[in-house]
Amino acid sequence: MINPELAGIIIILIGLYGLMTKENLIKIVLSINVVSIGLVLFFIGTGYVEGADVPIMPREKVVDPLPATLMLTTLVVDVAITSLALALILKMGREEE
Repeated sequence: MINPELAGIIIILIGLYGLMTKENLIKIVLSINVVSIGLVLFFIGTGYVEGADVPIMPREKVVDPLPATLMLTTLVVDVAITSLALALILKMGREEE
């Protein structure tokens, strides 16, 4: 079975391939989003502990909540950056016409 860290690295490499090969600005923004999702999956996978509980009512082992919290913030920032990048691309397209 594939672990989340390896899946995250594979997704990051797919996004980097898209960044290197695409010339369309919208496809480049989408490739940046793919890299970001790969990073989120990688860091969420590093914080996972097999058979652990949530840290609210711990028993023996607990899962570290910090990676999940940071990655949730990262996703919110990614949405804002993506919307700004797409708005700038639309503005550039209108100025060319």
